[in-house]
Amino acid sequence: MAFDFKKEYKEFYMPTNRPQIVNVPKANYIAVRGTGNPNEEGGAYQQAISILYAVAYTIKMSHKTDHKIEGFFEYVVPPLEGFWWQDNVDGVDYADKSAFHWISVIRLPDFVLKEDFDWAVETAAKKKKLDCSPAEFLTIDEGLCVQIMHLGPFDDEPVTVALMDEYLAENGYVNDITNTRMHHEIYMSDARKVAPEKWKTVIRHPIKKA
Repeated sequence: MAFDFKKEYKEFYMPTNRPQIVNVPKANYIAVRGTGNPNEEGGAYQQAISILYAVAYTIKMSHKTDHKIEGFFEYVVPPLEGFWWQDNVDGVDYADKSAFHWISVIRLPDFVLKEDFDWAVETAAKKKKLDCSPAEFLTIDEGLCVQIMHLGPFDDEPVTVALMDEYLAENGYVNDITNTRMHHEIYMSDARKVAPEKWKTVIRHPIKKA
């Protein structure tokens, strides 16, 4: 059986619909940064997703090439994730999606080193005839966070975030969203195949003691 991050690390990928506090360990990601409305047809966000998956699947299938990665084991490509923010906005203004800044990411297994990543970017670009140069090898150390499973469309997230904020206030914590610690979403549903009311999204916010 291929290693599946969602099953092996359920505490980070499958929270309940009630807020919980977690300490998220440092991990490496394929990342692409950008700005603008994620729903724009053929826009920067959709291009970024194409790059992420091209590199992710090149690494996943590397064992079938001449590039052998030390410590490689077969695994399921982890879900798409995103870090989101807007300038001069406390929280998220869903009415102005064109103002979004984002870092879209897919987690990498620990055995993938920077040189393996560079090989994958170059290989994916040639194979897919796609400019993969925006992809970067990014290490993120989230640390102490509150998270919850949001069910439904993204525009309904404020109600779920309010539950998280209420939970923090009751338990002596506050949000700690900064330039380096951001609103984080993990997409557990394929939005192309699942109705919006059934979308599952992990929402995670960095926190600190009040």
